[in-house]
Amino acid sequence: MKKTSKVLALAMAALLLFGALAGCSAKGITIDDIKEDGKLIMATNAEFPPYEYHEGSEITGFDVEMAQAIADEIGVPLQIEDMAFDSVVASVQSGKAHIAAAGLTVDEKRKKSIDFSDPYTTATQVIIVKEGSEITDVAGLVGKKIGTQIGTTGATYAEDIEDATVERYNKGADAVLDLINGKVDAVVIDDQPAKKFVEKNEGIVVLDEALTVEDYAIGIPKNSPELVELVNKVISDMKADGRYDALIAKYIDNN
Repeated sequence: MKKTSKVLALAMAALLLFGALAGCSAKGITIDDIKEDGKLIMATNAEFPPYEYHEGSEITGFDVEMAQAIADEIGVPLQIEDMAFDSVVASVQSGKAHIAAAGLTVDEKRKKSIDFSDPYTTATQVIIVKEGSEITDVAGLVGKKIGTQIGTTGATYAEDIEDATVERYNKGADAVLDLINGKVDAVVIDDQPAKKFVEKNEGIVVLDEALTVEDYAIGIPKNSPELVELVNKVISDMKADGRYDALIAKYIDNN
C-alpha cells in the first residue's frame, strides 16, 4: 500500500507541474515579463544569410537588426539564441525565447503553435542546380533527389513533388555542398540565402522559376497581444522613418 501511495503521489505531483507549465505557456508573455527577465531572447538559426549569419564571433543580419530595434523599444538588451531551425518555433512556444526572428515564413501549421507579427518582407522558394543541369524549371524536379533544410517550408513544398526523394539537412549550406558533390540533383531554399550560396560557390545557379512566394514575420508566443502590438509598432515605425529601407539597402539590395 505504501508503494502504491507513493506512486500516486508522484503522479499527482507530475500532473500539477505539467498543469503549471501549461498555464505559463497559455498566459503568454507581457512586456513586463521581458523587462523582469532583463533581456529580449531571440530564437534563430544563424545559417540563413542575409537574414541571420555569423560574421566572425558575432551573429548579424537583417533579422538581428530588426530584433535589436524591438529590444531597444522595450529598453532591454538583445540576447540571441542560435539553434537548429526546426527548434525555433518550439523555443518560442515553450517560452524559452520571447521572439523568433529566423526568416520565418507565416504558414497555417506554425500558426497552431505561435502567433506572428505583421509580415515585414516577402521571399520566394527557389531551386538551385548545377550549371548545365537537365533541370530547368519546377517540372524538372519530378523524380529527382532534392536537398532541403529541416523544418523549412522549402522542405514541405519539396515533399509534394511527384516521385521526388527529399534529403533533409540541418544547414542549407550542407545541402548545397551535396549538390556540388553530386549527391542531390537540386536544392530548394529561400531566394536570399540561395543568392549567397551561388555567390560563394562556382558551378551552381538559381533557376528563374520559383516554387512559391511567402511572407516572413516575427514569431511570438500565443496569447501575447501586448508583445504583438509592440513588434508591429516597431515594424511600422521602421518603415516610416527610413530604418527599414536602410536594412533593405544594406542586406538585400546589396546582394
